[in-house]
Amino acid sequence: MSLINTEIPAFSATAYHNGKFVPVTEQNFKGKWSVVVFYPADFTFVCPTELGDLADNYAQFQKLGAEVYGVSTDTHFTHKAWHDTSDTIKKVTYPLVGDPSHQLARFFQVLITEGDDTGLALRGTFIIDPEGRIKTIEVHDNGIGRDASETVRRLKAAQYVASHPGEVCPAKWEEGAETLKPSLDLVGKI
Repeated sequence: MSLINTEIPAFSATAYHNGKFVPVTEQNFKGKWSVVVFYPADFTFVCPTELGDLADNYAQFQKLGAEVYGVSTDTHFTHKAWHDTSDTIKKVTYPLVGDPSHQLARFFQVLITEGDDTGLALRGTFIIDPEGRIKTIEVHDNGIGRDASETVRRLKAAQYVASHPGEVCPAKWEEGAETLKPSLDLVGKI
């Protein structure tokens, strides 16, 4: 079953954010757009490149009214230690959520349950609307890093579709480009 349009269930976690440990619940995903980015583990190799890329693009996410949450199955204590020791992770000013109980990784269906990486999360990116419903999903193998600019593009498309009922964004849609209005007149003409 797909998670698209599924509402985030009740949960409780702790994040390291701006030098403090802060609670994070499903209520954080209500009232504004959210981008949840799962990664396998702190102190690894591809993960800091992705989190650094998100940090470099964080102002764009904020300008779009979205909060970014980095999530791994590490603890919030580990997130703090990584933040304190890595120049790349020091740039991160969005919350880094600890999920040692795997409640979030299980719900978002990114928890690895077999093999050498058991207990870690796959690379999963989820865009959540202000009602707390998942609108986009990207999940792939842990050896493949993501591009924050593509996540920004997908966020803009999700926001556009949400605010323009009856319109859809075609492939490679960028903000300001033409959209489509599905109708009988378009069948077979695209």
